[in-house]
Amino acid sequence: MQIHHLSENNSVLNHFLGQIRDVNIHNDSLRFRKNMERIGEIMAYEMSKSLDYQAVTIPTPLGTKPTHYIKNPLVICSVLRAGLTLHNGFLNYFDAAENGFISAYRHHPNNDDFFEIIVQYQAVADINNKTVVVVDPMLATGQSIVAVFKRLMERGTPSEIHIAVVIAAPEGIAHLETELPDTCHLWIAATDDHLNEHSYIVPGLGDAGDLAYGQKL
Repeated sequence: MQIHHLSENNSVLNHFLGQIRDVNIHNDSLRFRKNMERIGEIMAYEMSKSLDYQAVTIPTPLGTKPTHYIKNPLVICSVLRAGLTLHNGFLNYFDAAENGFISAYRHHPNNDDFFEIIVQYQAVADINNKTVVVVDPMLATGQSIVAVFKRLMERGTPSEIHIAVVIAAPEGIAHLETELPDTCHLWIAATDDHLNEHSYIVPGLGDAGDLAYGQKL
């Protein structure tokens, strides 16, 4: 798997990352959603450098101009519900992309720290021979993304797979390296220290879905 770390050099990305972590502004859900969207836009821009382009000549009011357009047909697939804000950022830049939405959540059958990933709702465009971008803010254990990836592969064969996460734990990265093909690209805005005993990222930011949309029952 090819891993791309985006926050190694200071940029406005780190500014937005700091704000989504800050407990002093966590009560401002509008700001959290907007910053997640901005991070998605930055990640989409960085990812765009790895895509294929085709030469075209476009008409202007005063003549013609050779330029390049993205060649890859894209499908942006977000993991519900936390992925929606990040999805919007990618869609702002890849505006011609098709879309997909998959629900994946932790199910605790014994009401303890053991959990399994349940994948239920799916609404996904045709992915055959297309570049699929899976967006999910948090990469903790990696089990959700692997479950979503396996479900997507039942629907067809994409030409490329990109995974975009905002905050990742080393354990999750290692799990994806074991479970996903070597040809996959993993885009990470920030890598944190470790998972705690409940498999949450430390220092992390808490629950991205709750911060964006309110607590769930």
